Amino acid sequence: MLMQVETRSLKNAGTAESLTVTDITEDASKLDAFDHHERIWLGRDEKRGLTAIVAIHDTRLGPALGGTRVWPHESFEAALTDALRLSRGMTYKAAVANLPLGGGKAVIWADPATDKAPALLDAYAEMLAQLDGQYYTAEDVGLSLADADYLRERTRNVSGTTIGGSGNPSPVTAHGVYLGLKAAFAYRNGHEDLTGVRVAVQGLGSVGWALCERLHADGAKLIVSDINENRVAKAVSAFGAEAVSADKILSADADIFAPCALGAVLSSETIPALKAKIVAGAANNQLAEHGDARLLMDHGVLYAPDYVLNAGGLINVAGELDRDGYDRDRVLKALQEIPATLMAIFERAEQLGRPTNDIAKDIADERLVNN
Repeated sequence: MLMQVETRSLKNAGTAESLTVTDITEDASKLDAFDHHERIWLGRDEKRGLTAIVAIHDTRLGPALGGTRVWPHESFEAALTDALRLSRGMTYKAAVANLPLGGGKAVIWADPATDKAPALLDAYAEMLAQLDGQYYTAEDVGLSLADADYLRERTRNVSGTTIGGSGNPSPVTAHGVYLGLKAAFAYRNGHEDLTGVRVAVQGLGSVGWALCERLHADGAKLIVSDINENRVAKAVSAFGAEAVSADKILSADADIFAPCALGAVLSSETIPALKAKIVAGAANNQLAEHGDARLLMDHGVLYAPDYVLNAGGLINVAGELDRDGYDRDRVLKALQEIPATLMAIFERAEQLGRPTNDIAKDIADERLVNN
């Protein structure tokens, strides 16, 4: 059931009679995850099965950009909380990467396996069209490249597409995570050679799989888990990976833990079981609470802040919005800043005795305030 919200209509909304797009910022502000968000939009179309939230966190650096997640949250409030947390993370990700973009995120409250019909995507495209200029989106969990292409045919504020875009950003995201993971390993061990290093990869979606390919090519030993058993079996065959159950991956005997699925996997309950001494993965919002980074530090774990490490996808789609046009070489060159930024964060955190995510947030806040 939808939480009770007071809705205020978007001006000139409603290209289709069944779609309503309303402002629920005031109601969302009552949730703990709300962090001075500028605007929260709710799109509803009961006829076509759409319930979508677009959270715009901060546009001081530029228009909000962030992917669209399709996920069957247990409640509307859980979906809204996810959108709020993710959009805030996108603000920091863009700021740390020094991009002229703000933070936003969308969550469609639906099961991507059973509910993602063309009618639902049509309704969502109409919602996006009404937010053009405020919000740009791209793929995320549950929204494929084909889905993004479908949306792009109907509205222009969709990036990371094959239609008028640069294609699937997942390989670029994975490459940035790979570079950042190697930087974290080098900071802790004095070299980048991953031969024989045990890496536990949680999640074998587009980014997780592409990361495994790079790690396997470097001679790393992979330990994998995924809710999709076929993906796990494929990884065992392709990479000689060791398969473990989803509830065992975090406590696996590994040197590096790479969370590449959903967020909030690192908490006061799970961190004590962590055997890896480095956490470096692609998932957003890996920490259940901001203070969990202090707990990681106290356990001797080097944490690579997620929104620094996984900025490659954002850097890639931001390249599509460049006034000079998309340049793949320029994007790949920009990815090289990820390990440099991480090294600076690690060094500053060690000097000050503070958690790495606090240092990353300081850098983001400095850029937001000084813009």
